[in-house]
Amino acid sequence: MRAFTAARGPDTRDEIWLVEHEPVFTLGHASRPEHLLATGDIPVVCTERGGQVTYHGPGQVLAYTLIDLRRRRLKLHVFVNLIEQAVIDVLARWRVGATRRIGAPGVYVSTPSGEPGAKIASIGIKVSHGCTYHGVALNAAMDLEPFSRIDPCGYPGLAVTDLRSELPAFRDADVATPGAATPGAATPRVATPGAGTPDVATIAPELGATLADLIQGSR
Repeated sequence: MRAFTAARGPDTRDEIWLVEHEPVFTLGHASRPEHLLATGDIPVVCTERGGQVTYHGPGQVLAYTLIDLRRRRLKLHVFVNLIEQAVIDVLARWRVGATRRIGAPGVYVSTPSGEPGAKIASIGIKVSHGCTYHGVALNAAMDLEPFSRIDPCGYPGLAVTDLRSELPAFRDADVATPGAATPGAATPRVATPGAGTPDVATIAPELGATLADLIQGSR
């Protein structure tokens, strides 16, 4: 990412890289040692992104957003809002309500009252000469235990979830049939083995396409 961004010219095409990491804790510029509680055998890596400590691992989709903000005339806060909206839109297709939290970038599953609950996606951005790298991590279907070894994003006791864990609470009889849809609503998805399973292979292209559409539409 760093090399790609450093070598960019005014006409370099923007890209979104979709990856899945082996287990690793990453530290942003604002990280503090006390937020690492018991990392065990999982490596800890310092990064150039903003934010604090988080965990990446199998079952999580990382979308690295290599975007020229100057060319697109995008302010950073608007860009972060677009990333959050892309995640919210993807989750809505699975009938999982999600929202933002004031002062704490990322995406959170909505509680029954509409308030932000457990965190399901983290955002960390680096801007160099008007171009971004790093991006967003969306928990699809992963082992969440490593998050208990840190203060996620610097918040002690912050609840963390993934899409797979949220589906039972939001799925009911009227969306349990593959292909069923409510007019004017997002197309529902069903957690069954195969293409309908909320794993990285399914979620990564959804997130990538949604990000690309929102970023392109912002011009």
